[in-house]
Amino acid sequence: MTLPPWLPPFKPASAEALAFGGLWAFLLDAALVAIVLVFAIDAFAPPQDLPWKPLRLDDPPGLATAVKFHRAAGDPVLCREVLDAGGVDFTDEPDRLTGDCPLTNTLRLRGGLTPLAPAAPVMTCPVALSYAFWDRHVLNPAAEAVMETEVARVEHYGVYSCRNVYGRSEGRRSEHASANALDVAAIVLEDGQRLSVIGDFNDDNDGGTLMRALRTGACDYFRAVLSPDYNAAHADHLHLDYGRFGICR
Repeated sequence: MTLPPWLPPFKPASAEALAFGGLWAFLLDAALVAIVLVFAIDAFAPPQDLPWKPLRLDDPPGLATAVKFHRAAGDPVLCREVLDAGGVDFTDEPDRLTGDCPLTNTLRLRGGLTPLAPAAPVMTCPVALSYAFWDRHVLNPAAEAVMETEVARVEHYGVYSCRNVYGRSEGRRSEHASANALDVAAIVLEDGQRLSVIGDFNDDNDGGTLMRALRTGACDYFRAVLSPDYNAAHADHLHLDYGRFGICR
């Protein structure tokens, strides 16, 4: 058959053009597969494993929990949203911008968690968030597993204290100076039994097992966790803070 004179002569595609076309076809197929895979993961994977899903207090710890937790702790608005969505009752505290130890991003926990004694101390939202996750995912589950009961209250030595580390006259400020640390002294179980750090932490019994489990589990949510295993200054309490330094001992 003779082609019309106005049509250009047919030229077969070069090997380079065929390879380029094949590459684009492969990339398109791969993109479609990736889109389908993302939709399937989003629909069926546990939300705690997906970094784009909201952090929820009642979700069990998952692959993305740490990333989402630290993101929320660093965002004052998101921190409060997670607490509120998790059924935690709290009241915001006004910033205190004067004095030697100014306070910002603080609140008081009022309900929805194991009560603190003394009640409702001023603390930063990151410490409140850490306490909430420790309470839901470590404190009570460990008490039920070891002692077959829940925790009625957590006794503490305080949160806010305008001082340097170890109360020294010089040196850097303690995390307590910004209400960014909680010193846990003891827990009281629903059956009335009281377990203290100084009295039970080092014991080779269920009480000691529980107190050490509470220390270790706190490391998943607080940045610094100091116990009697750290030094003599922490023989009677667990220091839990959300400061700059990461340590678990």
